[in-house]
Amino acid sequence: MKRMVFAVMTAALVAFPVLSSGHAHAEDYAEGWINLFDGETLFGLQILGDPEWEVRDGALTCRRGTGGWIATTGQWGDFELTMRVRVAPNNTTAIVVRSPLDGHPSENGSVLIPIQGPEEGYNWQWVGITATGNAVSVQVDGEDVTVPAPAHAIGYIGVLYQGARVEVADIKLRPLSMEPIFDGETLDGWNIIPDRQSEFRVDDGALRVLDGPGQIETDELYKNFVLQMDIFSNGDHLNSGVFFRGPKGVFWRGYEAQVRNEWREERTRPHDFGTGGIYAIQPARVVVSSDYEWFHMTILCNDNHFAVWVNGHAVADFLDMRPRVDHGDAKVGYVGDAGTIHLQGHDPATDLSFKNINIQEYPSGD
Repeated sequence: MKRMVFAVMTAALVAFPVLSSGHAHAEDYAEGWINLFDGETLFGLQILGDPEWEVRDGALTCRRGTGGWIATTGQWGDFELTMRVRVAPNNTTAIVVRSPLDGHPSENGSVLIPIQGPEEGYNWQWVGITATGNAVSVQVDGEDVTVPAPAHAIGYIGVLYQGARVEVADIKLRPLSMEPIFDGETLDGWNIIPDRQSEFRVDDGALRVLDGPGQIETDELYKNFVLQMDIFSNGDHLNSGVFFRGPKGVFWRGYEAQVRNEWREERTRPHDFGTGGIYAIQPARVVVSSDYEWFHMTILCNDNHFAVWVNGHAVADFLDMRPRVDHGDAKVGYVGDAGTIHLQGHDPATDLSFKNINIQEYPSGD
């Protein structure tokens, strides 16, 4: 099956979408919701097979092709998922979850959720899916739908094209089974790199980073995961970062999800990679967040795929095809080993706060 990957390496060239009412808003992203489809582009999605998926009137639409599906670029484990689907009368499609890319979803252990078009008319149907552990529960327009247990702990999410027009809109996901790695009261479980300038303390339930340069890192190592947190920049255009897969005790290594709410003339022109950009690798396609306001960041890290959402909006999506490096410097090559998650104190002006730091670990693949 032919595979075409969209918008993985060209994030900075994609226009920032105008949000519709079905997309994640402040009350949603504060609870961990993200948009898997921005309503205007195919950013963060990939087409498998020959269906001609496009965006029409805010919906993913396919009307031509002999067979195949559109899938997320990232894999998801435990989650809650909602969307709207519309299928041509007397035809069917299927929502696919926990799927590998190899083989057809009907034959590779994926969970397929059939969606039947009405006998008359062309109406939207609401779909809600919850995947936790070895169970998937489904509702379509409020009615329970029975599906088999998944064969995979994580997998891609997508929609089949089976020869009849299908549209999908308002695709939102919230990771589940998230575990805290910061207790909001102490720095237990975190280590401060010695002989540096930053100050790290707990203020009002948040891990506050002051002055710099410096680094505080988790005691535990993580390889594949989805990570969520809230961040506050208490100053103009302050510079920090969320690092991951960093070698323990090594200063500023691994991948970095940039924290810097600064842009040139417009938010689609980030300065210094912008908040949510993968530093030195891929700029954020838009700077969503602002200083002096709490914002929510989601980082998906799985094998050689990395993606970042800020306030529910996908801002970076990168498939690392570079040669592997063993010294942990993701600026020059692929880092595949488990490592720490660490927060950066950048310079003397640093004054940022981090709270609600939660993680869902994925299988390591080792």
